[in-house]
Amino acid sequence: PDEDPRTDSGATDERGVLLDYLRNYRTTFAMKCDGLDAAQMATRSVPPSTMSLLGLLRHLADVELHWFRRVLAREDVPRHYRTSEDRDGDFNGAVGEDDVVAQAWATWRSEVANAERFVGTAPTLDVTGEHHGDPVSLRDILVHMIEEYARHVGHADLLRECIDGRTGQ
Repeated sequence: PDEDPRTDSGATDERGVLLDYLRNYRTTFAMKCDGLDAAQMATRSVPPSTMSLLGLLRHLADVELHWFRRVLAREDVPRHYRTSEDRDGDFNGAVGEDDVVAQAWATWRSEVANAERFVGTAPTLDVTGEHHGDPVSLRDILVHMIEEYARHVGHADLLRECIDGRTGQ
């Protein structure tokens, strides 16, 4: 607990509270992966699932890209891992190789930094993008991202416990 990098900014405004929760869930996910080698990062859960910490990392990078670049910023960019031929490419390509893990971390960090820049420059949480032809606000996306990370941090907790018994945080 003394070394816990998660923080509470003390924000009481809506944007600050949402960003605190999202930042702390992102940090918690990274903590779940801390100290693991490539093979451990790629360790699958239970057959036939392809879920692994590396797969989750790649998935979360694509989720960040999708909501902040494609939906909110309306950038026409391809996903990093998911394709029309392989909708589970984020998990299927999660192999235990050092370069694959390093690339996944770099991609995730880049997408998180982009999302933080976007949110930091948005005039209000009412900024909208378009998803399946419907408007969606930055506020809705931030709440969705908190839910997305919370769910996957739960997965990560179980995966990490199976890998080396580590629990908590």
